[in-house]
Amino acid sequence: MKNLEREIPETGWQKKLHEIVFEADTPAGKVFDVTLIALIIASLLVVMLESVKEIRDDYGTVLWRAEWIFTILFSIEYILRLVSVRRPLRYILSFYGMVDLLAIVPTYVSLLVPGTQYLLSIRILRLLRIFRILKLSEYISEGKVITSALIASRRKISVFLVTVLTIVTVVGATMYVIEGEENGFTSIPTSIYWAIVTLTTVGYGDLSPKTPLGKTLASIVMILGYAIIAVPTGIVTAELTRRVNKVSTQFCPECHAQDHDADAVFCKYCAAKL
Repeated sequence: MKNLEREIPETGWQKKLHEIVFEADTPAGKVFDVTLIALIIASLLVVMLESVKEIRDDYGTVLWRAEWIFTILFSIEYILRLVSVRRPLRYILSFYGMVDLLAIVPTYVSLLVPGTQYLLSIRILRLLRIFRILKLSEYISEGKVITSALIASRRKISVFLVTVLTIVTVVGATMYVIEGEENGFTSIPTSIYWAIVTLTTVGYGDLSPKTPLGKTLASIVMILGYAIIAVPTGIVTAELTRRVNKVSTQFCPECHAQDHDADAVFCKYCAAKL
């Protein structure tokens, strides 16, 4: 009974569904992922616009309906992912599984705790899937001169920039919830502006947290800023000396690991057939 779940054969429709929602090697899989990313970006814009008082006053009902439409679509997508894998619990506890769940929970929680829907900005983490679709590692090669290193590292720089955008969006949304409009953080875009100024150590001083929790978060962002500034230089330098191996976009249907070699037939983590 212990390994019974492993021994249940995958049905034809389940395998096809898994290829569509988890893989980016097929036309259907690419269409699914590109559509998903477009929905994620659109939902983030809705959340940000809703935090702007003037827009919320004029279009609050429309934005509220749009957010629920996105949440329902993401809920269906989450269910499809659970149905398409042999071990749903393992997917739920995986990194992407946790992010996918957190992308829909705040809207439902907002029914009981108003305001938590702004935490939906965590959906930006789901854009990490775009790097699987683009297969960045196929375009990053070993550099021998600075010019080739810059060309090869342009996609890593893109990853870095998206990471920074993710950080400032999440921090900005969190600070908006902590400080609120009474302390000058009048909207999520304004809070993101503060996060960018703080993370880059510019420090204009036109906006600052007033609460102890807000000041603690600001201190963490300031310290983090020193580490982030050095990253682009390190990326370009690293491209002068190392080669990045090509990887496939395959997700293991058993343990949900990725970054396998392009010619891999079995998962290098659990030995399941890809």
